[in-house]
Amino acid sequence: MPTRDFESVPLPDYREYPLEEMRERAETFRAEIARRHTVRDFSPRPVPRDIIETCLRAAGTAPNGANHQPWHFAVIGDPALKARIRTAAEEEERAFYAGKAGEEWLAALRPLGTDPQKPFLEIAPWLIAIFGARSSPSADGVMRKNYYVPESVSIATGFLIAALHHAGLATLTHTPSPMGFLNEICRRPAQEKPYILLVTGYPAGDAHIPRHATEKKPLAEIASFLV
Repeated sequence: MPTRDFESVPLPDYREYPLEEMRERAETFRAEIARRHTVRDFSPRPVPRDIIETCLRAAGTAPNGANHQPWHFAVIGDPALKARIRTAAEEEERAFYAGKAGEEWLAALRPLGTDPQKPFLEIAPWLIAIFGARSSPSADGVMRKNYYVPESVSIATGFLIAALHHAGLATLTHTPSPMGFLNEICRRPAQEKPYILLVTGYPAGDAHIPRHATEKKPLAEIASFLV
């Protein structure tokens, strides 16, 4: 049964570190996450399902509105389903690149070298369709409204990407628009909205990334300290 009224429990597993160890841990994580790159060249090498499951469990710990956990991760490894997803995604992508996106958006994408062809949707061993639910059942089966769904799903997706990278896998966030075909293929209800199609697996041996993707803004341009 879900907890219906406020009830506190002691903070179970927080660890405090000496300041120097904090600095070391922060820098170690920064260096590791800086090695994460969006990849479009994937290897077909299989990745054991249990690794994906563990990373999903990490994603499931993300903060979210009212602790309703309004996400669902549909994990696709079946080749026939991946082929269906590629066919549907490329249909939307052709319309996008044919003018639906507008010249300004297409110009912004040009340094990334993307086009309507998405072979990685069939080559990579796993696709993870990430859905957000406007409503979902509680532990006792009662339907309830969910809150801050886009924000919650986005944070969980960030956790998942970091977990997959930490495990040694590459990722790609793919967002064909619209993505309603994912509800049908993944057999998800209408109250769930597909947000991201996350591609994951080993990078191909000859994988390349756009030079543009290595251009990161310095701290002074992404943060301000009001002290």
